[in-house]
Amino acid sequence: MKKDYEKQIVKNIKNIQKEKKILKITEQWMNETAKIKYTYNFEWMGRPIIQLPQDIIAMQELIWKVKPDLIIETGIAHGGSLIFYASILELIGNGEVLGIDIDIREHNRIEIEKHSMFKRITMIQGSSVSDDIILKVKEVVKNKKNIMVVLDSNHTHEHVLKELELYSQFVSKNSYLVVFDTIVEDLPDNLFNDRPWGKGNNPKTAVYKFLNNNDYFVIDKNIQNKLLITVAPDGYLKRVK
Repeated sequence: MKKDYEKQIVKNIKNIQKEKKILKITEQWMNETAKIKYTYNFEWMGRPIIQLPQDIIAMQELIWKVKPDLIIETGIAHGGSLIFYASILELIGNGEVLGIDIDIREHNRIEIEKHSMFKRITMIQGSSVSDDIILKVKEVVKNKKNIMVVLDSNHTHEHVLKELELYSQFVSKNSYLVVFDTIVEDLPDNLFNDRPWGKGNNPKTAVYKFLNNNDYFVIDKNIQNKLLITVAPDGYLKRVK
């Protein structure tokens, strides 16, 4: 029964990609909701998570499938994603979360540290691409056999590419390196007038550059094709070697 169900899902996803009208509506929906900061409206266990519900579900599926003993995330913000990952690991019964941010705001740190899921979380303040932070990460990953990485900090091409080059080494085979906000390349450029990133300078351009020189990872198109609505098109990278 399970195999039949899985085959039906594969068929459903293939059929979705043939529906040009749906794909066009999805593109329009993403453009319009980006203008009103739709992703800022959600929380996980009391903390703002700033993600689309579809990507939250996708990450839950990946974590449950991979069952990592460590999830590394660059970019903490309010800590909702850290709490989310820790809560799924709590359900699994194993695993830790390492969050890295160049500026962990004191009010956010307080709220994260008093949360019930903090028992599975470690936070490090500093630039994710600095030598001293990478050394600290290497200490944390010692004796960890199954690691997942999520990149969600500074979204410029240069920064994300550097993160990809540095953090890809920690990802275990058959696990994932997830790069959020690759959608920036596909949205109207005027949405990012107050940010240093935009079309031609964003996580997706960094992913493409990274993959040009690396055959250890492939884009798992099945995830975005299933979701339709995602901030990470071409950003779900599976390690295959």
